[in-house]
Amino acid sequence: MASGEERRRHHDLVPLAALLKKEMKSEKMEKPTVRYGHAAQSKKGEDYFLVKTDCQRVPGNSSTSFSVFAIFDGHNGNAAAIFARENLLNHVLSALPRGLGRDEWLQALPRALVAGFVKTDKEFQSRGETSGTTATFVIVDRWTVTVASVGDSRCILDTQGGAVTTLTVDHRLEENIEERERVTASGGEVGRLSIVGGAEIGPLRCWPGGLCLSRSIGDMDVGEFIVPVPYVKQVKLSNAGGRLVIASDGIWDALSSEVAAKSCRGLPAELAATQVVKEALRTRGLKDDTTCIVVDIIPPVNELPPTPPPKKHNKFRDLFFRKRSRDSAGKLSKKLSAINIVEELFEEGSAMLAERLGSDENSGQSTSGLFVCAVCQVDLAPSEGISVHAGSIFSTSSKPWQGPFLCFDCRDKKDAMEGKRPSGVKVA
Repeated sequence: MASGEERRRHHDLVPLAALLKKEMKSEKMEKPTVRYGHAAQSKKGEDYFLVKTDCQRVPGNSSTSFSVFAIFDGHNGNAAAIFARENLLNHVLSALPRGLGRDEWLQALPRALVAGFVKTDKEFQSRGETSGTTATFVIVDRWTVTVASVGDSRCILDTQGGAVTTLTVDHRLEENIEERERVTASGGEVGRLSIVGGAEIGPLRCWPGGLCLSRSIGDMDVGEFIVPVPYVKQVKLSNAGGRLVIASDGIWDALSSEVAAKSCRGLPAELAATQVVKEALRTRGLKDDTTCIVVDIIPPVNELPPTPPPKKHNKFRDLFFRKRSRDSAGKLSKKLSAINIVEELFEEGSAMLAERLGSDENSGQSTSGLFVCAVCQVDLAPSEGISVHAGSIFSTSSKPWQGPFLCFDCRDKKDAMEGKRPSGVKVA
């Protein structure tokens, strides 16, 4: 017989329809308009992009809509970029629990993005093809922007005040000391290309394979210490909105973030993307595939804030980030928006899967009562699942039955990414 406490908890449950109605009522006046533009010039034919503006958190309910924008910059062929474009979104969405309200859904996104990236990489590597791809994957849900990235494509945020912030991290071995240390600790070698006479030229690369990046999707011939675990950043814009510029390294090798943003200010998104590409080509020429997506998050016309008068000391008007806890009060959110602050909701770049999937006793259990792999979402019998923390630094404080859980294949991949076993990948 259910206890009084259990009956009270059951009574407090809110039907999904009522929850959605409440969300619509509270947010219908603040929903921004999202407009985008795309431009590209091809040199090698290895850049691909994804634009999908009609995604729905609850299928059939337009009030739960969100948009996805992504760029995939392939190398050593285009197969990995094409595969990621066709499969990554579905893999991310399949890793999200069903029946979540919007706030809970946004909180679950970072973990789902990690699972989706790793699953996409695992499936592509199983095909035996040797190409790889960067991935910069952006989800826009009202005022909240979530970005996941591997490689050296980039996403920047330009706000009304003219402040430019990078929402990704470049995973180039030449520039990222932490990634160099991680790769060598996992069993890879980092060095420049040697030529006749012993001279070294070019950027730092990972050997075997000679890849300049420390994270990517694919690249099975390089070794699994080149990981698909993405850097993830989630921010909430103020009600002044903002502009996202998402581009492959054909843009960023020619332009700084500030120059790219400044070159297209005042233009609508369609013309802005074209202008950024033109500016990159004018600066450097067409030396690489050059792809750009510009996304404008525009406040409702009747809620446009007045332009503040110039201040004598304006350095404090620049965009800044402020950490806040997930359960902070709504009043704080409104106050931050009122003074044009962009809130940082989440940021994590660790390559360790145990850290990225978290620690949750219930996260590995499906609605059917079975356990599921946190990465590939296959059903697991209780005796089949292996805790993601087993054998890690978390194992002393985590119970062996504590989720999330991995299937044997995904546990094997996790060990390879962390250098706990040789990659074992053989390329014909």
